[in-house]
Amino acid sequence: MSIPTFLSDDEITREAIEYDVVIVGGGPAGLSAAIRLKQLAAEQGAEIGVCVLEKGSEIGAHILSGAVMDPRAMTELIPDWKEKGAPLTVDVTEDRFLFLTETGSKSVPVWALPDNFKNHGNYVISLANVTRWLGQQAEALGVEIFPGFPAAEILYNEDGSVKGVATGNLGIGKDGQPTENFQLGMELHAKYTLFCEGARGHLGRQLNDKFRLRDGVDPQVYGIGIKELWEIDPSKHKPGLVMHTAGWPLESDTYGGSFLYHMDNNQVVVGFVVGLGYTNPYLSPFEEFQRYKTHPEIRKVLEGGKRVSYGARAITAGGLMSLPKLVFPGGALVGDDAGFLNASRIKGSHAAIKTGMLAAEAAFEAVQAGRQSDELMAYPESFRTSWLHTELHRARNFKQWMSKGLYLGTLMVGIEQKLLGGNVPWTLHHQHWDHEMLKPASQCKPITYPKPDGKLTFDRLSSVFISNTNHEENQPPHLTLKDPSVPVNVNWQTYAGPESRYCPAQVYEFVKNDDNTERLVINAQNCVHCKTCDIKDPTQNIVWVTPEGGGGPNYPNM
Repeated sequence: MSIPTFLSDDEITREAIEYDVVIVGGGPAGLSAAIRLKQLAAEQGAEIGVCVLEKGSEIGAHILSGAVMDPRAMTELIPDWKEKGAPLTVDVTEDRFLFLTETGSKSVPVWALPDNFKNHGNYVISLANVTRWLGQQAEALGVEIFPGFPAAEILYNEDGSVKGVATGNLGIGKDGQPTENFQLGMELHAKYTLFCEGARGHLGRQLNDKFRLRDGVDPQVYGIGIKELWEIDPSKHKPGLVMHTAGWPLESDTYGGSFLYHMDNNQVVVGFVVGLGYTNPYLSPFEEFQRYKTHPEIRKVLEGGKRVSYGARAITAGGLMSLPKLVFPGGALVGDDAGFLNASRIKGSHAAIKTGMLAAEAAFEAVQAGRQSDELMAYPESFRTSWLHTELHRARNFKQWMSKGLYLGTLMVGIEQKLLGGNVPWTLHHQHWDHEMLKPASQCKPITYPKPDGKLTFDRLSSVFISNTNHEENQPPHLTLKDPSVPVNVNWQTYAGPESRYCPAQVYEFVKNDDNTERLVINAQNCVHCKTCDIKDPTQNIVWVTPEGGGGPNYPNM
């Protein structure tokens, strides 16, 4: 977002604040980096200025994950996390894995499960609540946190290195003109800037392009994760039960699966992941999730309960082979902004925390040595010798195998992970970006989805309502089109308008004009910031940019 053209030269001086390290994103990666920087400063009797920018209205507002958490990285960061009241309180008590058919299921014996599906020693958590707790720990150490201030623009020094970021302007109307509430964004300058935006970070995309960080690596691939929080009948509640499924309702050639985790307080989280490399433009991940809940094994848990919240988020799934170069002059990509999630374990928060720590240690060393704006090479070097690299290397072929179909993928993952412990001499590569995978609608079979019953299955709008999503309506659209003609001339005509189906929030709708032609309506106020459109749009015509600060979902206990 650049300086608005309606401002004269004497009005465009933004306030600038200097820090040693600026962190973009108040999720597990960003907050862990901030905490580690302050810990190191305290240990060495040094001073270091650290701030965190978070686009959500509060820390945790935009955080969405399954989630079962491996506490390894948390223990490294804050060894006494239990004594300090971290919300990791529900131990995993049982693992179940089911292969589903439309009416039946087949359970995999626990002894046959590979280690990536075993969760002994892990915790069923709300990652939003864990993140809120991390925010409290960071503030107690002196980290300055600014929620509701999205980083909208990367700032560069004259030599091309990253200088910092600027927050978005406030109070600009839909027409691009200032309203009575206009407020110019501020600049935050730093010796180093860590980008921790989560999957498909919009500034991370720009950095990948400018510094060619993805040269020589596999395409990044994604899934969309859709999740609901339910209160269920206490007689059905089994705290610590972790269940995953594969198979129905997806076709065997479509990557995906489900999770159902029993939390405390008679609550369960139920969710569905669909790989965004699917080929049929008629497929709707949201509708597949609703259909999944009607399976007898899932229905019996949820029936009679009450849906409390809803959300959706893209998930990076490329793993080790899709990691970009992590550093560039003046900064680094951390956590899921780079793509550290382990898809085979369906876990990323431990990786976010660990990489936050590694990046922080490299940045602290550089600042103390009087350096600035160079490449923090100690960060990727320490990653390569870490347990996280070992873990991701062991799982490096998981998504590639599973993309070849459920049956072959399951067989090969079982051989690699169960029989060989991930120690295999071969490496598979991702060949295509997700947006390249859709076939023309004329080559695919339409999918008819049942209407929601309002008890177990729901529509998109009622779902968005309980995500507490809100945006200031009088603002420029944050879902932008490079070419406004493409949605009708290409997406509608060739792919039957897939954006109306892959979006889990009914942001995109094709409606009839008076002359019976189609036009695309973008309901940006519904956006839950999942980034699916930015990833899956077949022509890459949709570009997600930051809305006004504080907009988007407000997830409770998600």
